[in-house]
Amino acid sequence: MSETSTFNKTIDESRQGEAIVAETIVTPNGKKLFLESYGCAMNFSDSEVVASILIGEGYTTTLDELEADIILINTCSIRDNAELRVRKRLTNFKNRKKRQPSLIVGVLGCMAERLKKELLEEEKLVDIVAGPDSYRELPNLIIEVEGGQKAVNVLLSRDETYADISPVRLDKKGVTSFVSITRGCDNMCSFCVVPFTRGRERSRDPETIYKECEELFKNGYREITLLGQNVDSYRWNMTSKGEIKDESKPTTNFAELMKMVAKVSPDLRIRFSTSHPKDMSDEVLEVIASHDNICNYIHLPVQSGNTEVLKRMNRGYSREWYLNRIEAIRRIIPNCAITTDIITGFCDETEEEHRDTISLLKEVGWSFAFMYKYSERPKTLAERRYEDNVPEEVKAKRLTEIIDLQRATGHFIKQGQIGEIHKVLVEGTSKKSEDFMDGRNDHNTKVVFPKGDFGKCDYVMVKITDCTTATLIGEVVEILSPIKSD
Repeated sequence: MSETSTFNKTIDESRQGEAIVAETIVTPNGKKLFLESYGCAMNFSDSEVVASILIGEGYTTTLDELEADIILINTCSIRDNAELRVRKRLTNFKNRKKRQPSLIVGVLGCMAERLKKELLEEEKLVDIVAGPDSYRELPNLIIEVEGGQKAVNVLLSRDETYADISPVRLDKKGVTSFVSITRGCDNMCSFCVVPFTRGRERSRDPETIYKECEELFKNGYREITLLGQNVDSYRWNMTSKGEIKDESKPTTNFAELMKMVAKVSPDLRIRFSTSHPKDMSDEVLEVIASHDNICNYIHLPVQSGNTEVLKRMNRGYSREWYLNRIEAIRRIIPNCAITTDIITGFCDETEEEHRDTISLLKEVGWSFAFMYKYSERPKTLAERRYEDNVPEEVKAKRLTEIIDLQRATGHFIKQGQIGEIHKVLVEGTSKKSEDFMDGRNDHNTKVVFPKGDFGKCDYVMVKITDCTTATLIGEVVEILSPIKSD
């Protein structure tokens, strides 16, 4: 999962719904849960774990926050703006809390982990503060609040916390889904708060991952994204140095895990997020190249095009190393879309160092990029070691330059795809017109096309006829017969 990528959607906007725990008999307690999630894909995945835990306690989920008995906000701390957005959202509940004193409001996730008890003092209406490894304790925390106490649990774990929990899918008839394979991060990038909010890196049992993917396919899903702060460092029954922990058990690295998941069905499309350039191996690239159902798409965050800035960021690679990985991707997977993350205005960044990022952008030609101004985060190495000394107006100017160039680059790449035929997984009706449907191609680009004799979760072949800066437009030339799940 990228340090700086954001979805900026709430679950009720995109993935919420009445949830059912399969093969489990639960006595409803008559209370309704409203879940809202901000930030990265891992937060959306975690919210499904939260839903599973609380539905197991008798709660039902609701789309309407006004009828909820408990409101939980799953938060992001990657930038200051992310936390400000949550604080603003919390103000919406103040009057509601006055009218309904029994309403429970909880803050989950990275912001909860970072601020801990301070959050209860700063946001008086908040009743529960629970970090990413504390969701099993939510039923007990709720009991504490119902007894008149504020409740906090932000203990981080060194083990995989939710391996045996089957996440409740909050969209009922979904197309795509997230599957967490690792938690935490050991990289300690100087700008990033994630290691402090999500703890040390640990990997999940590959058999539980396979079973979850298999169950998703049986339930109608046709695309899964394997999630981790750094998926390339996934390792089961191995230390970080590659030593075997238990000789009686098999080991699994990320390339081997992808091979396993690819066997669920050739009709299950597989993505992953996020890779780290220092750990992206040729073995992973060769697995992608050898499996038609693993998407030819890699998100490879660079953050800066200058080696000295990368050193200050503690990224663990140089400009030259990054370009080496780009060359390997294009050699092993010729038709691979590559996207990235870029931070402008990091501590001490000079104009010359900024120009190196511009030149890298021109040299690589990413299909898309998440681009941000540097935002200093408390307790990070950058806060302790460096001064946030690039003026905001300079950060903004550099960011605008990068955005303009990347937008032009992405548009040029899409224009080059006009006339091509792309395999697209249909996701639903277009938000802009009832007469059109949309989906995503192998490269994770949205494709829009007229409605026809096909529906959500079908694969169609689309001839690209036009494009915008963000979207491909085309017409369906073939409907593929999907492989039916059992």
